[in-house]
Amino acid sequence: MVDDSPTADPATRRREQRGWVWYDFANSVFPTSVITVFGSLYLTAVAGDAALADTARNGPTPCVGPDGAANKLVNCDIGLFGLEFAAGSLWGYLLSFATVIQVLVVPLIGAIADRSARKKAMLAGFAFGGAAVTMAIALVAGTNWELGVVLFVLGNIGYGTSIAIYYSFIPEIATADERDALSTRGWAFGYLGGGLALGLQLVLVLFGESIGVDEGAAARLAFLTSGIWWALFTLIPLRTLRDHRPIAEPRAGSVLTAGFKELGATLRDARRFPLTLAFLGTYLIYTDGIASVANLSAQYGSEELRFDDQVLITTILIVQFVAFLGGVLHGRLARVFGTKRTIMGSLSVWVVVLCLAYFVQAGEQLQFYALAGGIGLVLGGTNALSRSLFSQMIPAGKQAQYFSIYEVGERATSWLGPLVFAVTAGATGSYRYAILSLIAFFAIGFVLLYFVPVRRAIEAVGNPVPNRL
Repeated sequence: MVDDSPTADPATRRREQRGWVWYDFANSVFPTSVITVFGSLYLTAVAGDAALADTARNGPTPCVGPDGAANKLVNCDIGLFGLEFAAGSLWGYLLSFATVIQVLVVPLIGAIADRSARKKAMLAGFAFGGAAVTMAIALVAGTNWELGVVLFVLGNIGYGTSIAIYYSFIPEIATADERDALSTRGWAFGYLGGGLALGLQLVLVLFGESIGVDEGAAARLAFLTSGIWWALFTLIPLRTLRDHRPIAEPRAGSVLTAGFKELGATLRDARRFPLTLAFLGTYLIYTDGIASVANLSAQYGSEELRFDDQVLITTILIVQFVAFLGGVLHGRLARVFGTKRTIMGSLSVWVVVLCLAYFVQAGEQLQFYALAGGIGLVLGGTNALSRSLFSQMIPAGKQAQYFSIYEVGERATSWLGPLVFAVTAGATGSYRYAILSLIAFFAIGFVLLYFVPVRRAIEAVGNPVPNRL
């Protein structure tokens, strides 16, 4: 049944909200297990084996570099559509390509979702589709890395589109004063789910050989269980969420044609809300810093601090579980100090954490674990409150479209932080200065956010202003 939103009945809203947070729990296994850990390691290894097998047919000593050393990831090339590149470069190119595809697809799906009275069915379709192809990555073995590329891109589309639709439910199921608590609770559940799934999968990696499961088989089982986890826990929000009547009337013509027209109208219309765009631009700066710290901390721990894989894996789990507590804490702080002030306080903590990272001594595990705890405290909460605040600044009936732009904007700008890190490391010869360079993203974000009048931004789009900002 399709009805108006959000409902005035608090009990109905609470029921939808309790179900909604479980999709964070369900989908976080994809960025945590598939992207951060197993995807990069396994698909790169499969590509390396393919390159080695291909060049072995052309000579007795394949893939020998100028220094005489054989390295299948650096010296062996693979080819796709006539392009040749080192096997070890596959993951970087794949992430870039998948991001471009998301930028093209996700906003269109968001525009269609906003014109549809069956948004829940769209969420189910993309979530289950993404989960299915994630399970299918378990079929990638031997040298068929091309299959892995296709499946990963499809899984990434399922993840990105379902996230944009999922975010768009926030204004439909929560009042202005409920959104901070809802968003931070969802983000916290996401880190808890990602951490639990990864912890179970890492048991196979660390102890699998004792039961006859090698690393390759453990990785394939991780893909299989990730897809099952994603699909299984998606059933919970689908049972509780309702379809809400779209505020705007559907355009004439096919849904796809109407989606293109609506997307174009949204991009033109967004210029009428410069304060919303100002906040979005500010968010994209500091979230790039957040993503860079999360993605580069393992490299910092490995290359600069000389920790082995077991320490790095433990660190990932610490971050995941502490981030659960951090998300809940941010929600409570926002009720006391307001959303904007809490985000700015969180950005200040990020600066302190990066300064402390500079002084962590090589080989000192407890110092590194404490640093991971500090990252976890602010990792989930900063983005969760930003998601909530952005939902207040979206014009009615445009939720999925604006969250699509929000989602792809994150990915489209995610290259800048790693670039700054790499350039600084190359120029100084030290990862310590490189990690310090990321402070700029949080400092700039803090200053810009200070000057964004969030109350005026909310009023400009015609939404009710929450009591605490």
